Amino acid sequence: MWNQVYDPTGSAVLSTILAAIPVLILLGLIATNVVKAHIAAIIALIIANLIAIFIFTMPAAMSIRATILGAITGFFPIGWIVLNVIFLYRLTVEKGQFEKLQQTIGSVTDDRRIQLLLIAFAFGAFFEGASGFGTPVAVTGAILIGLGFSPLAASGLSLIANTAPVAYGALGTPIQGLSQVTGIDPYLLGAMVGRQLPFFSVLVPFWLIWVFAGRKGMMQIWPAILVTGASFAISQFAISNYINPWIVDIGASLISMACLIGFLQVWQPKEVWTSPKLRGHDISDDGTLKEAKPIVRPSRAEIRAALTPWVIVCVILLIWGTGFFKSAVNSWAVWNYPVPGLDKMIAKMPPVAPGPTPEAATFSFTWLSYTGTGMFIAAVLSGFAMGFTPLAMLKTYARTIKLCAYSLITIAAMLALGTLTRLSGIDSTLGLAFAATGVFYPFFGTLLGWLGVALTGSDTASNILFGNLQKVTSEQLGLSPILMGAANSSGGVMGKMIDAQSIVVASTATGWFGHEGSILRFVFWHSIVLACLVGVLVTLQAYVWPFSAMVVIQP
Repeated sequence: MWNQVYDPTGSAVLSTILAAIPVLILLGLIATNVVKAHIAAIIALIIANLIAIFIFTMPAAMSIRATILGAITGFFPIGWIVLNVIFLYRLTVEKGQFEKLQQTIGSVTDDRRIQLLLIAFAFGAFFEGASGFGTPVAVTGAILIGLGFSPLAASGLSLIANTAPVAYGALGTPIQGLSQVTGIDPYLLGAMVGRQLPFFSVLVPFWLIWVFAGRKGMMQIWPAILVTGASFAISQFAISNYINPWIVDIGASLISMACLIGFLQVWQPKEVWTSPKLRGHDISDDGTLKEAKPIVRPSRAEIRAALTPWVIVCVILLIWGTGFFKSAVNSWAVWNYPVPGLDKMIAKMPPVAPGPTPEAATFSFTWLSYTGTGMFIAAVLSGFAMGFTPLAMLKTYARTIKLCAYSLITIAAMLALGTLTRLSGIDSTLGLAFAATGVFYPFFGTLLGWLGVALTGSDTASNILFGNLQKVTSEQLGLSPILMGAANSSGGVMGKMIDAQSIVVASTATGWFGHEGSILRFVFWHSIVLACLVGVLVTLQAYVWPFSAMVVIQP
């Protein structure tokens, strides 16, 4: 048994700096485009191993096993989802159905700003709720590219839009994970998150259009933005507080889309914005002038054909996301592999845990219940519906693997880094630095959730990583553990746009390989500012009436 060490140098400041080095190197290499994203991830992973072994005293055998476990976890489930989303996308492109889908969505409105509201925000939120784990960015990024948006616009704007729904993604998986590590009722945590994020569900659509079209362009369609954001926010609050935290995104996104489409029947902007150019970018990212694509009105038969693959996806992913389905198939379609020499051989120590707590290190190969498996089945069924032969689909799948190879390597390296930092205690050292902020902890505790998602690429992982630390620290400081547990998840959603996995998914979906640094630079400050705003709200809820009256109380 090896006990984690959180201050190996005897200096909290120096230990924190050393713990931050792998993350800083990773973000720095990606942002500066010094090397490709997969090389940057591998370099950061090697450095993390050296720090874990030689600074944090983690046995080398454990460090290597943790790295391998994380790499495999990176492919299952994250890489498995990305691969099959791109597979479905390529099938629809080859049959011309994706172009028809773009025309169908474009026929709702010619205005590019409203297309962003409908696709990046509302439609993306539906996929976040149904599956999460990169699916919404992959789908919406690909659709926006097809509508004529530049790769930077399609990638960056999809990442910004995919924030407010993240805490309830994959049928509430982040809330469930937070509940498991804190012991707090998931309904209470979901309700508290539902009293934080609705403010940002209204703000983010305005922010999205401001980034794309500027203040003037945003103000020209403010009624449509308000309808989209307010309908989502009200639904998000109502469902999370009065129904359950599992169907929040699905219900809110469908209501938001319906309200926006209905509103467009009685209101249209005076000036229709047909240019897909991103504000401040006179040329597209490939160096050519980007002109608006003419909108072709498809027939009803073409619309049905274009929507069929995505209807199949929605139905299957909704089934795959239910607890009933997962419980039914995981009773037999599962392989649990406790990693020898690692599983329960590492102990979390106080103050991160109440006492020595063994860390599980088990790879659960739930091959049938993976969201990626559902996506694969949906893609195959859609392929048959579109007239593909098995051999043709096999050839397309081979081309998809080749296309996604570097992205899969990057994702595996990112998860390896996240797993290693968790098991070595490096992440806890960073967390304790935030916990030392005293009265300012509501603000910095929120940023801890942001850091967790930036590190791991998952709000669920961030909640599991720091959820118990949030509970312990808040109780020591006399704060509500429900408030700070929820703050970890709410702050984390703003880190989703800068985590390396999401950026790689975006670059893969838009075909903009090798430009991950450009995407990171584009979204980085938006991520920090929005995370700080969440921190301000949580601070107000902790100390200032009437915001403090919004805090959910443990019954």
